Amino acid sequence: MNRSEAFNELSPQRKRGIWLTVMLLVLAVVVIVSGFVYTMVKPKLMSEAALRANGVFLFERVRDFGQFALTDDDGQPFTPAALQGKWSLLFFGFTYCPDVCPTTLVDLGKFYQQLSPEQQQQTQIVMVSVDPARDSVEKLKQYVRYFNPQFRGVTGEFLDLQKFATSLSIPFAKVPGGGDNYLIEHSANVVVINPNGHYIGFIKGPVNVETMLQAYPSMQALRGG
Repeated sequence: MNRSEAFNELSPQRKRGIWLTVMLLVLAVVVIVSGFVYTMVKPKLMSEAALRANGVFLFERVRDFGQFALTDDDGQPFTPAALQGKWSLLFFGFTYCPDVCPTTLVDLGKFYQQLSPEQQQQTQIVMVSVDPARDSVEKLKQYVRYFNPQFRGVTGEFLDLQKFATSLSIPFAKVPGGGDNYLIEHSANVVVINPNGHYIGFIKGPVNVETMLQAYPSMQALRGG
């Protein structure tokens, strides 16, 4: 008697028991294999020490940087409410910047494009002008949207911008002697704000796209609350 014939001789109840056992074994194998695959492909979180070694600095405690009232590139108010509900990456620059600003925005564009659609929905990238005298709302919008249609620009009164930048430890100063074509020295760091509107740290400039992509999930896991 072969195995097929032996199986056919079994009672229906015994057959059901065998099939149930086989199905449970197959399910167990699927779960084990799926867990192994997930472990292999999921992003590996970096420690705070590893982040620092790669130019990403997280504060021991998140910081509240106070109230501010600026204007976005649609002419709408840009207040603390604009930094709620999403991860915000803020870069301070100006449209007449010859090198650092366009380079940084290109890299931020590459970073943003490599995020998943879900991550993109949860992330906003904002350039804050340090040159309100020349960066009108219209000019700022045209400039930042050139690098990515989803990017936003923010401007405002000089003293308000200076106060905002200072609260985020971003220094900037006009270079003397440039006439109407003056330049502005400013930090190339990228400020990171969590969805609760808290200042959690910064990415040291010049930014590196691959480093940002590796560090981003770790920053979110470590300072998301």
